Amino acid sequence: MKTHAVGTLLTVALLFCNCGIAAEINKTRLPDEVRAQQIKDMGWGMFICWSFSTFYGHEWTPTKDKDAGYFKATDCDTDQWCKTAKAAGMNYILFLSKHHDGFCLWDTATTEKKVTNSPLGIDVLAKLRKSCDKYGIKLALYFSEGDWNWPESKDGKGGNGGGVNPEVKKAQLKELLTQYGPIEFWWMDHATGPGGLPHKETVEWMHKFQPNTFVGFNHGTPAGRLCLREMGRPGKLGDANATKYNKNHANHTGFLVAEFTYPILPRHKGGAMWFYSLPKHDNLCHPAEKLYRDYLGARKYENIFSINIGPNYAGRIRDIDVQTLTEVGKMIKKGSTE
Repeated sequence: MKTHAVGTLLTVALLFCNCGIAAEINKTRLPDEVRAQQIKDMGWGMFICWSFSTFYGHEWTPTKDKDAGYFKATDCDTDQWCKTAKAAGMNYILFLSKHHDGFCLWDTATTEKKVTNSPLGIDVLAKLRKSCDKYGIKLALYFSEGDWNWPESKDGKGGNGGGVNPEVKKAQLKELLTQYGPIEFWWMDHATGPGGLPHKETVEWMHKFQPNTFVGFNHGTPAGRLCLREMGRPGKLGDANATKYNKNHANHTGFLVAEFTYPILPRHKGGAMWFYSLPKHDNLCHPAEKLYRDYLGARKYENIFSINIGPNYAGRIRDIDVQTLTEVGKMIKKGSTE
């Protein structure tokens, strides 16, 4: 009896350990075709943009006169984000870790301009990681390569206005790749330049820590295995007409999977689109039918579709977005049973 009990406890302990190991970072690089299929199978997900620009009312927030206190969020409901994604039939959340203003949504050691120094005072990325694990949602990250706080930067400007600081860029990427579990893919924003570290070298650095993560760049020299289509639509790999930008990158031989994204907010006058806009726009949203059509298109061409959502001042997804995404989830479920 005692021997059986001990054996049972050991079995349970081993199963528990195996569950923990499964969630750890795989340091062995998988064959490209295997890993590419894993990315394709993620289907669609939620692109979360939440940062300084949530409170600025515009997409880009000049930053040199702002400290962490500018981020005035009163709360952060990452469980709501994940529950909404789950109800929509999504498999991942793509989270903005740092925009061009340099404000970090994790507890970085590289700058004081970080969320743990804001009135909110919590590591949002760490909280999101726990929620993702709780609800069975995978995690991907957006990262701005340039930073308006760095040397040679031009505050609020694009092009190469993001300055030069390759060692800090590398340090930030290392933190994100080593402290927050497996990152499925990276949406690297080149709008303000490469930050002093070219794209090829950036990918090589990132693969030192997570060889199976996919990396894509929305502008600049093509690199990595992921083709990003900002303001894009469904289309086969190599389709230059499926993206608004970088049409000349469509046939880059390194690409194995295509991702496309656009905001759930339709075009409107005043306020942001990628981030939360203004309370007067709280009833604006693309219809569920449009999102479902693009979901079906993504499945047809084996793309991944990241619909952009901007949580509000309290860190919650707007009611209309929750309702719309839940309706898409019902359409997906119904379509899979017909």
